[in-house]
Amino acid sequence: MSEKITLPPLSYTGWGAMEHLPAELKRFNARHILIVTDPFLHQIGLTNHVIAPLEELGMTYEVYTEVVPEPPLAVGEKLVAFTRDNNFDAVIGIGGGSALDLSKLAGVLSQHEGLVADYLNLTGSRQVTHKGLPTILIPTTSGTGSEVTNISVLALETTKDVVAHDALIADVAIVDPELTMSLPPKVTAATGADALTHAIEAYVSKFASPVSDALALQAIRLISSSIRTAVHQGDNKEARTKMSYGSYLAGLAFFNAGVAGVHGLAYPLGGQFHLAHGESNAVLLPYVMGYIRSSCEERMKDIYEAMGFSPSGMSQTEASKACVRELKRLVEDINIPLTLQEFSIPKEAIQSLTDDAILQTRILARSPLKLELEDIFTIYAAAYEGKVVEKGEK
Repeated sequence: MSEKITLPPLSYTGWGAMEHLPAELKRFNARHILIVTDPFLHQIGLTNHVIAPLEELGMTYEVYTEVVPEPPLAVGEKLVAFTRDNNFDAVIGIGGGSALDLSKLAGVLSQHEGLVADYLNLTGSRQVTHKGLPTILIPTTSGTGSEVTNISVLALETTKDVVAHDALIADVAIVDPELTMSLPPKVTAATGADALTHAIEAYVSKFASPVSDALALQAIRLISSSIRTAVHQGDNKEARTKMSYGSYLAGLAFFNAGVAGVHGLAYPLGGQFHLAHGESNAVLLPYVMGYIRSSCEERMKDIYEAMGFSPSGMSQTEASKACVRELKRLVEDINIPLTLQEFSIPKEAIQSLTDDAILQTRILARSPLKLELEDIFTIYAAAYEGKVVEKGEK
């Protein structure tokens, strides 16, 4: 059986990768550039890494900072309209996943007719048909993997939806760990947990392949061995570098194999309660993986080993259960709450969360264990109580 493997056209990775930006801008013959970022990054001067080479090259630019975490559809609509009205010939996104996702929308949908809403996966009536403006994506977190995927995520009233098409794949990704050095501990933890979730879900996905497996396992190794240090010693260059590579590899892994139950259940947490995406994934990770454990025991054993533990002398069942325990411990070690209660999510919200999560059919279809309405409710309840429950347990 063959698999389709999709990779971005060009990536620069590693310390100092930003030095390649001027040459790429010249290659696109770009003259008037849209820079999409969030206001805080612009305020602290991180966008100067982009602005300085633009000015040296004599290019004009606009810095667009109306970016918010978990961006609502209205934010995407406003940016696409702004891009259409200003005749840009290239887009640079610099920041976390929100800035990068919005940059993709700006680059592609500004060159299409209609609203962003028309292109949403669950409810849209239009299809993306062609590439947009040349786009360069520069992550400043080690988490979302957005720089190498074809998806842009938007928050709706109570859940999330995506615009997804290969036209959204960036022309260039520049992944420079130096840009992550100023990331605060809380954001380092949330985005790092997001990247780890990408790798784990890609590895157990029904659509995993030998290629995505290799990417996912190496991402798990890199992230598991460095995330605690990156959170608690943010100036540690080695930890930041490992996290940067780990996030990049995890992005490539889940772009090809997909994510599943954790993400499917995380989207409503963001939609209904505006919980940061990385925290939504982190708080759900041990409970989803614990619930589906019996459907992917061997792969959970592999994950346990990739996290740096020896399964020697353990059965697959024992190793997979140990993996779930270690995932829970890791979330705790990076100071992310372990229960929905600790995020002030009321118990009575479990039903509405379940009702929204079951609609994420595109994502849930990749789970090695089919998740029905009752399963999803049980997982949310487990995450509320802080007790891992397996399928079939009473």
